[in-house]
Amino acid sequence: MTLLLTGENLTIDAIRKFLNDKDVVAISDEAISRVKSSRKTVEKIIENKETIYGITTGFGLFCDVLIDQDKCNDLQVHLIRSHACGVGQPFHSNVSLVMMILRLNTMLKGHSGVTEALVDQLVFFINERIIPVIPGQGSLGASGDLAPLSHLALALIGEGDVEYQGKVENSKDVLDRLGRSHLVLQEKEGLALINGTQAMTAQGVINYIEAIDIAYQAEWIASLTHQSLNGITDAYNENIHIVRNNDAQVGVAKRMLDWLEGSQLTTRQGEVRVQDAYSLRCIPQIHGASFQVFEYVKEKLEAEMNAANDNPLIFDQGEETLVISGGNFHGQPVAFALDFLKIGLSELANVSERRIERLVNPQLNGGLPAFLSPEPGLQSGAMIMQYAAASLVSENKTLAHPASVDSIPSSANQEDHVSMGTIASRHGYQILENVRNVIAIECIIALQAAEIKGAEKLSEKTKAKYDEYRQIVPSIVEDRPFHKDIKTVSDYLRQQAYTEK
Repeated sequence: MTLLLTGENLTIDAIRKFLNDKDVVAISDEAISRVKSSRKTVEKIIENKETIYGITTGFGLFCDVLIDQDKCNDLQVHLIRSHACGVGQPFHSNVSLVMMILRLNTMLKGHSGVTEALVDQLVFFINERIIPVIPGQGSLGASGDLAPLSHLALALIGEGDVEYQGKVENSKDVLDRLGRSHLVLQEKEGLALINGTQAMTAQGVINYIEAIDIAYQAEWIASLTHQSLNGITDAYNENIHIVRNNDAQVGVAKRMLDWLEGSQLTTRQGEVRVQDAYSLRCIPQIHGASFQVFEYVKEKLEAEMNAANDNPLIFDQGEETLVISGGNFHGQPVAFALDFLKIGLSELANVSERRIERLVNPQLNGGLPAFLSPEPGLQSGAMIMQYAAASLVSENKTLAHPASVDSIPSSANQEDHVSMGTIASRHGYQILENVRNVIAIECIIALQAAEIKGAEKLSEKTKAKYDEYRQIVPSIVEDRPFHKDIKTVSDYLRQQAYTEK
């Protein structure tokens, strides 16, 4: 299948499908026309020896330094080489792949002044899955994601490392083997490649794809816990949630009732107890609030995915063409959204850990064995799995601190306020991994509790999930190294985020 890029209507769902189906990209004719038109403007600027930032001048504090016409191309290469100073572990290959798609998509809006050759090179790298190795740390999130995107650009010009067919090697070696020339940067193209928010946005897109999926996964796992604790279904009655004026909350309550339909383990209010603890009773309110966060994040990410966010920008207004220096590379809108995503994710783990505690605590679990141990005292059972969940939840509270409230001046105070949005995106994925591990722990423990209570009494839908997951995590009949189970379930959950829905 082909993902048609227009610069205007790229969606997160299209990205998810692209990653799942291993699709290729193509460019619309209208987008190519816009690219050609904006490139002609750059060529006129060079021909007329106009003073335009980043084309005939230096960068940052050097914006007032004019560059000789015969060195304008060298300017772009020096820019990429000097700015490629990222450090730390590289972004996941999916993030780097999405980064290229997003950078290409913004160029197709026709405000960047790049050549068709640059567009073609990006398409080639994407479709051949030549993935730039991009260090994850070193971006301030304004003037765009300079360091990460410079590593992307290095790969295009044959000077960076790439991952190709499972092996990391120099991009020039890969291009030579494929009979493809490295890109020769023209005026403005180095700047057009790195002045943007594509690193934070690409990581944010991956965060969202996996976050929304884990939120849905958390519902059936919570419903398994609900049944194991003989939870009360009245709290999910739609009348309660409709009057809250919160569609996301209504949706969670409806889905919870659907998961619980036909269960012989659930109760009604007054049968066993009048009210459940909040971690069961308030699942629609808590999970629903996270879904609200995710919807906000999706809106902001998709706006940025289709935005022109480099500098300067070219505007063809018929007889007059404007080339304007501005600040669309500033990542503040994305940074706020990605910090918000961290909070919404963290709460899913917070409440999950409280449900885990209720499952293993003999004072709270309604007669289940202490820590679900097969031999309480001799064997510890799920005791330390709850510890691990508590540790991850606590760590998330530190990671959830907003990166976007920080700023450090750069470029000799020319760039005196930055977004730190890429830090928010990276911390967001760390939180996501922690949340998934907590949810995986709840899954393992809830499976065991349901087995003890009688898996045959589960609702039809959760019994199907029980059977599915029992294929990958066996019953606890004796203590074992549970870290293997946690990883197995967590990896399985991750895979579900990209499958066809």
